[in-house]
Amino acid sequence: MQESCQFEKSRENGEILQFLRKVFHVLFQNETFCQKKTLRKIPRLIFQKNFYLCAMQTREIFQKDLELIREKAPLIHNITNFVVMNNTANALLAIGASPVMAHAIEEVADMVKIASALVINMGTLEHDWVQSMIVAGKAANAKGIPVVFDPVGVGATPYRSQAAAEILQHVKPTIIRANASEIMSLARVNVQTKGVDSTNSADDAITSAKILAKETGAIVVVSGAVDVITDGENVKRVLNGHPLMGRVTGMGCTATAILAAFAAVEKNAFDAAYFGMTAMGIAGEIAGLTAKGNGTMQLYFLDALCNLSENAATFFRN
Repeated sequence: MQESCQFEKSRENGEILQFLRKVFHVLFQNETFCQKKTLRKIPRLIFQKNFYLCAMQTREIFQKDLELIREKAPLIHNITNFVVMNNTANALLAIGASPVMAHAIEEVADMVKIASALVINMGTLEHDWVQSMIVAGKAANAKGIPVVFDPVGVGATPYRSQAAAEILQHVKPTIIRANASEIMSLARVNVQTKGVDSTNSADDAITSAKILAKETGAIVVVSGAVDVITDGENVKRVLNGHPLMGRVTGMGCTATAILAAFAAVEKNAFDAAYFGMTAMGIAGEIAGLTAKGNGTMQLYFLDALCNLSENAATFFRN
């Protein structure tokens, strides 16, 4: 689906939206109706056979997956960087998952055996860690659990670009999440990366993200003020968030871990990516209502993740 259904213009339209959901749900179950030429007169955004999510279902599925995370507490194996280990572990705990940080090459394959998803994060690189990432990634692929790859700073130095290429040569990621400059660099577009920060917007990277998704078979998530998710054809945007999120270190890496939590319980990787970024955005938006600066933003963000409930659905903005 190229864009979100535009059923809801405001929260005041809740009753109308609920009625439309029921009507469209009934109609969409009718195969004959779905194939009628008259459907062409109805906006493609409402009825598209090969869709991932429709507005009538989005909130319900999000809530279901959130409940599954808290019910199953999936073990998320993180090979991540020193800067964000504490942040991402607390975020995973807050949303209901179970984090483990393990990067020794002697144990990563065994850790993958008991994990529900794997995070590979290139934040603080060294040769031995790259080899551990490859070993763990291969084990995860063999087991059939999701792999979420975060190529932090790719394009900033030749070594980072080489490491990312080596990982992708041996590991098939389920989801790739990065900022716009990183995605453009990973897709071999001529772009300058400023350390681990982006010099481009998410919209600048849409074409590169589609190319990368087609090349790798992964769902590609481009983080930014507006997050973009694509499988190479379909594109979805997440509008939730708060400006203070960009001033808290490791928010992107935290998003990668949250994506893994959703991917651990949601078989559709596109849906998992969309819901993971939506959870991040909603939590940031809620936290931003109270936070006075980046210090309290981090605290309130964890609280917001911990307290995400069915009420969070009212914050959905497509």
